[in-house]
Amino acid sequence: MTTPRPRPHRRDGYRAFRRIPTRWADNDMYGHVNNVVYYSWFDTAVNALLIERGALDIHQGQTIGFVVETQCNYFAPLAFPQTVEAGIRVVQAGTSSVRYEIALFAEGADTAAAQGHFVHVYVDRQTQRPVPLPDALRQVVADLQA
Repeated sequence: MTTPRPRPHRRDGYRAFRRIPTRWADNDMYGHVNNVVYYSWFDTAVNALLIERGALDIHQGQTIGFVVETQCNYFAPLAFPQTVEAGIRVVQAGTSSVRYEIALFAEGADTAAAQGHFVHVYVDRQTQRPVPLPDALRQVVADLQA
């Protein structure tokens, strides 16, 4: 049995956006952004949003997020010198984990060039054991829920 190929999501399905300029070094020898860069953009989009909204302190915070799962589907190439717009939403939140979905759009495009997800498990910085989502993080997650 074959799994149906995912279809690209539309921009209106996402709750927050971050503009990310491509860099010369993002392109591979085939003239488009290399697949590993997309995962970096996922991380950048979500973590920058959490930092800006006061839900994550990467230097002094007691709670940090570990990525435990990630996945991406590609639909159309992106390349330098484009600007990418990363759409972010939350589709599932548990006691100590959050599944973020991210779609990458060419600037102004209505459908995703790529989309995927990653799951953060939030842990105590010292013990590295799962902890409940702090209140500030829980509020941002609620704002991002689709």
